[in-house]
Amino acid sequence: MWFMRQAGRSLPEYRRVRADVPMLEACARPDMIVEITMQPVRRYDVDAAIYFSDIVVPLKAIGLDLDIKSGVGPVVADPIRDAGGIARLRELEPGDVGYVTEAVGGLVEELKGRPLVGFAGGPFTLASYLIEGGPSKNHEHTKALMYGEPKLWDDLMRRLSAITLEFLKVQIAAGASAVQLFDSWVGALSAEDYRASVLPHTSWIFERLAEFDAPRIHFGVGTGELLGLLSEAGADVVGVDWRVPLDSAAQRVQPGTALQGNLDPAALFAPWDVVAERTRDVLNRGRAAEGHIFNLGHGVLPTTDPDTLARLTELVHEESER
Repeated sequence: MWFMRQAGRSLPEYRRVRADVPMLEACARPDMIVEITMQPVRRYDVDAAIYFSDIVVPLKAIGLDLDIKSGVGPVVADPIRDAGGIARLRELEPGDVGYVTEAVGGLVEELKGRPLVGFAGGPFTLASYLIEGGPSKNHEHTKALMYGEPKLWDDLMRRLSAITLEFLKVQIAAGASAVQLFDSWVGALSAEDYRASVLPHTSWIFERLAEFDAPRIHFGVGTGELLGLLSEAGADVVGVDWRVPLDSAAQRVQPGTALQGNLDPAALFAPWDVVAERTRDVLNRGRAAEGHIFNLGHGVLPTTDPDTLARLTELVHEESER
């Protein structure tokens, strides 16, 4: 088990370390990456660490003018909506993210055999931030480009997929044990649109990762109707948000696919007996899958009580041992 966003805002030690340091600066400092990644491992004794970074880091590394604004998220100074903008997306070189190699190497030493999960943003989610200029509820500009300019869309997705692949390869080469592709907002698409406009590109990424000895996890939010397609893309594990019970999800994915998830992050604000009951239900339903990594159905919410996460970790370990 591990938690998405386990290294982050819910921890007081994280807030102290990040007090006066902008997010993207923290993501480029190996000492801070190592410290923040290790904080929840020390506190919770989770089974895996998740590399501390952000999905826009490789885009910043190739020279795009973007920032992460507190309370907002990634903001792009000059949104990309035409061929000229897409042409600005050059390939990512390992030297662009040398701090990633250094940080992963340091983490492998600190973790002493405990797995490190690397990650990158999925191409649709990256495209949405670039096209919209920031977070979006409706992804209207993104879908307009996807529907109306399919050749431009394909060029954009190919470039972003290549950047994503290289970012993941750098992490694996430095020692990451597994990788997760966060295509967080792909649930905004219908199954038909996903199959036509996204699946070929995520499949390309996973096919090229297959040569490495690192399990591949695929996750998106609101993807209940897409679980079969997320599995078809080629990942070893499909992350499931809290909307679909794991026993139902197990029937939607390809044979041989493990599941990850899927306790509702908001459930952690309920009384402990409710948290425990819901956790046991997730574990019981997870037995229907060919493999199960316990996680939340999305990231740890910022005001989550760290003590609740510690109790949750203990409970999952106890139940798993039984």
